[in-house]
Amino acid sequence: MSIVLEQLTKRYDGYPVVNNVSLEVKDGEFFVLLGSSGSGKSTILNLIAGLTSADHGQIILHNRNVTHLPTQKRRVGFVFQNYALFQYMTVAENVEFGLTIQKVASLERQKRRDEALELVGLAGLGNRMPRQLSGGQQQRVALARALVYGPDVLLLDEPLGALDAKIRIDLRRNLRSIQRQLGITTIFVTHDQEEAFDLADRIGVMSFGRLIEVGTPEELYQRPQTEFVASFLGTANLLVGNITAQSVELGPIRLPIPPEIQHAGSERRVQVLFRPEDVALAPTPAELNCPELGRGEVEETSFGGAQERLRLRLAPIAGVRPIAPLPGFGSANILVDATRSPEQASRFPLQLGEAAWVGVHRFHALVHPGLSFLIVTDGSLRAQAALALGGQIARLAHARVTLLGVGPNGQAMENHLQEARKQLGSGLAALEVQTSNSPIAAAVATATEQAPYDLVIIGLSLQENLALAEQVLQAGDFHLLLVPSPQPAPTQTLICATSGEPGKEDVLFAGRLVRHLGAEATLLCVLPVAAKTPGRLEQTQRFLDGGVQSLSILGVPAKTIIRNGSATPEILDEVKNKGYDLLVMGAPLARQSSEIKLDGVVGEVLTSLTDKAVLIVRSHLIQSKNPLTQPKALAK
Repeated sequence: MSIVLEQLTKRYDGYPVVNNVSLEVKDGEFFVLLGSSGSGKSTILNLIAGLTSADHGQIILHNRNVTHLPTQKRRVGFVFQNYALFQYMTVAENVEFGLTIQKVASLERQKRRDEALELVGLAGLGNRMPRQLSGGQQQRVALARALVYGPDVLLLDEPLGALDAKIRIDLRRNLRSIQRQLGITTIFVTHDQEEAFDLADRIGVMSFGRLIEVGTPEELYQRPQTEFVASFLGTANLLVGNITAQSVELGPIRLPIPPEIQHAGSERRVQVLFRPEDVALAPTPAELNCPELGRGEVEETSFGGAQERLRLRLAPIAGVRPIAPLPGFGSANILVDATRSPEQASRFPLQLGEAAWVGVHRFHALVHPGLSFLIVTDGSLRAQAALALGGQIARLAHARVTLLGVGPNGQAMENHLQEARKQLGSGLAALEVQTSNSPIAAAVATATEQAPYDLVIIGLSLQENLALAEQVLQAGDFHLLLVPSPQPAPTQTLICATSGEPGKEDVLFAGRLVRHLGAEATLLCVLPVAAKTPGRLEQTQRFLDGGVQSLSILGVPAKTIIRNGSATPEILDEVKNKGYDLLVMGAPLARQSSEIKLDGVVGEVLTSLTDKAVLIVRSHLIQSKNPLTQPKALAK
């Protein structure tokens, strides 16, 4: 292998921007790291090149451990997005610069320079200044400068990002041709999926510092193993259904089990993926010639050159939850994206509002991950309460559970964790046990670095320790369930939400959780007396009705209440008089920084409750701790 990364980790301000990444890149391979901004892909290149140091792990290039070697001894060529050319030097001087520093003889420098310029299609332009070149030509100079060393490894950090579309396509072809000609092992970083598909032998998809999945472009597009990759690459139609010994089921619809699926025979939840080009449209079910999903109405059409793109709205399918495209808040419909060739479109023209029968030619089924819980215990009575309630919910949800023991690693903790495992019992998708000597917030931060969790469950009274809850919420991107005392699984849930995007997230995650409990939900909005206007009331009622509809899709019966007055006493009065056993509130959005503070109404309500389980839903609109996404870091 030309490049081997072993458990590579890099932290900034305590946050892992590269999180335990292991990867092998073959000799002569063109490998693409694909991910959104802040996913850690550029940091990996900087670590390989030695431009920044790793906090943990090893970097091996051509069987040499270069983890602690300086950049100039790693035999790595690096091409930056912004070219990084010296504007006061000619093209030839720019290309020769590194060789000059290395004191390579003049004739040898010129020979290697001319070969590099010829390779990138710039022969005869050595006397020009960078300002006299186009953006594409300047990027070729940067590539020539990286190749003139004769490096073992070539690293390219979004080198085509600043160029227009046509030049990018031309340079992609040129770059791939050069790479094949030289046989040099290459890692190319991009956020452009088309670029990745066009260039890569294999692709590694990154998110929040983690390497999620690696495979050929075809494997990742047609047969992804994770929901993230399925929805991140290209356009995806993704529905949650079941697989049995006989078929894949989307409610009453039966689909044949794909040959690539290894199925043991027991029923389980799966995600059914089909791409737009796999969708069939016809005027009647008989003309589909494939399994039908139902009758849909055309909601959107667009012209895509060689293809027509359509989005159709289908009626709800009982027992089926759509993941992508995600229907609007409060909508029970299923949306399906489809593409058609001009020939197909001319045979069966469709306009907005017209109907068609929708079928699926081909699909892929991947295991539905379900919910993942981290239950924290220190052996205290409150921890026992969290363990009991968390275990009940986890068994009902068939969730994956990690049990985190916090405290001295002695015989007492070992005995406690052994009993805790027995208490959790069977019925879980998976159970893992970890221990930590660190304080609770630090232990949770470490655990959530190692693996993502939907929910962290802790035995904690906010009346006594609001600051600890804030620290735990700050530790990662998860929701938090606080259990102050022993109680049975909730049957009545109060979801306190304000109309708006964060409120929608509160409703949807609460629904995902309580659907497994058979619990009922009440959606509560409190309006200040001054805001009790017809327009505001109508807007709030629309939000609540949408919430009820969204919960009904998840199988959660719900009702709505609008109260008027001061929020804190109104919420507390509702909790006291109606016997709710689970309160749901959203973590307040930060105003000046990314720090989460449970202040204002949320803090007042939570510190007044001593015997109710509280679910704090963290919105994606709360800024990440990732310093690469912070304004201060970007300004640098």
